[in-house]
Amino acid sequence: MSVLFFHAMRYKRTEPEHRDNDRFVLSKRLSFVDVATGSLGQGLGAACGMAYTGKYFDKASYRVFCLMGDGESSEGSVWEALAFASHYSLDNLVAIFDVNRLGQSGTAPLEHCTDIYQNRCEAFGWNTYLVDGHDVEALCQAFWQAAQVKNKPTAVIAKTFKGRGIPNIEDAENWHGKPMPKERADAIIKLIESQIQTNKNLMPKSPVEDSPQISISSIKMTSPPTYKGGDKIATRKACGLALAKLGHAHERVVVLDGDTKNSTFSELFKKEHPERFIECFIAEQNMVSVALGCATRGRTIAFACTFAAFLTRAFDQIRMGAISQTNINLIGSHCGVSIGEDGPSQMALEDLAMFRSIPNCTIFYPSDAVSTEHAVYLAANTKGMCFIRTSRPETAIIYTAQENFEIGQAKVVRHSVNDKVTVIGSGITLHEALAAADDLSQQGISIRVIDPFTIKPLDTATIISSAKATGGRVITVEDHYREGGIGEAVCAAVSREPDILVHQLAVTEVPRSGKPSELLDMFGISAKHIIEAVKYTLMN
Repeated sequence: MSVLFFHAMRYKRTEPEHRDNDRFVLSKRLSFVDVATGSLGQGLGAACGMAYTGKYFDKASYRVFCLMGDGESSEGSVWEALAFASHYSLDNLVAIFDVNRLGQSGTAPLEHCTDIYQNRCEAFGWNTYLVDGHDVEALCQAFWQAAQVKNKPTAVIAKTFKGRGIPNIEDAENWHGKPMPKERADAIIKLIESQIQTNKNLMPKSPVEDSPQISISSIKMTSPPTYKGGDKIATRKACGLALAKLGHAHERVVVLDGDTKNSTFSELFKKEHPERFIECFIAEQNMVSVALGCATRGRTIAFACTFAAFLTRAFDQIRMGAISQTNINLIGSHCGVSIGEDGPSQMALEDLAMFRSIPNCTIFYPSDAVSTEHAVYLAANTKGMCFIRTSRPETAIIYTAQENFEIGQAKVVRHSVNDKVTVIGSGITLHEALAAADDLSQQGISIRVIDPFTIKPLDTATIISSAKATGGRVITVEDHYREGGIGEAVCAAVSREPDILVHQLAVTEVPRSGKPSELLDMFGISAKHIIEAVKYTLMN
């Protein structure tokens, strides 16, 4: 770190977040570190995002340095990032492996076998140097050589000894994260000071100021939605179309995908803006980390797309993104049993629970193409993390092009003064609720139907006022497991209100493959089950 900060890196010391500064990433949270990667193994992926942005979007001179422990390099996400950086020839990226032999609770698996680290990095397509991590001149030379290399990222494998120079502590186990005893501290500090061979005031070099100045606030869509009543389109496709449209509204909108672009329809963005599409392949943890890196310092508006089910494996990266207070947008398609024949491994039934637990995360669950386009536009302009949940089946257009949408504002899509029950549904289940409302109206029973639009924040006021207007009777219906979903969100919203009863319809067991309509019926969230629940609620 001494060599990096006082010799190799170029930056403005008084402006740690300046756009032209070299970037530094390590698994700690410090003022000059852009992302929180204290949950180990995530730093290199974020560094890849910064380096990709520097090389391909900013086309600037700044470089990215990522310091990792040998223990954390057991994490698979490190090797996902190594593959990504090599594939995209990120020659502005340097990864430093601090090989000190010791993990937290014992020795690291490779101990001091630095040649194995070298062979692995070279096999991943990295330019690699082995150095003594305590040799200042050797480190200066390695970082200088790295700057000369083109079309390859560089790995510096640095052999070090934990607690070097401290008697009885150097290379010893059971000192991880422990302070020196007070009675030993003074002597150790004097020992370290005695080794300092200069009193020269070291000043970092200034950066090359060649990054474009950009603003990513107040993005406006080029035109209103063009969908018409009677059209049928899947919200996943509407999302892809909206991203492509947003790409024309601002040159810093970038889209990442995990080899699902022909299913999430992010390929529509790629077709119109190929230079701003990042294929991350089947490595969702790294995709989220790269997106976090792309979004740092306000350099891009990043949207990362995959099946919502696959984002669950990146939950750690997502929660660390929230700790970093990042502005990142995640799009999860193929939610729920309504995806049909693809089967349970592809069905996201836990994703709402996951994202609801993330602090300051906005959750959009659009129910038609018009609301989907608004969700994409609003996410681009919203601070913090956003999640957009999209569905596979084609569904009818509900809203007109002139409809206005706001975060935290629900839509009452069916209502009358005679409504007996309030039914709340999102995505596919909103359409089931509307079908149920049509059927019940033929039987002389009127129900109110609400589209929450955002599950977090939830429009509590509209839900409570509608519940009171319908005798305190509320039914929630969702293509999600009961735990942590819409029903529980609504229950929490009305928990302080007396005389409101919430009846929850949700998927309650592990699903199976089948036709979407059959599965909605089998797992109790179809129009038929809504009708039964309404009648049961009125009888009781």
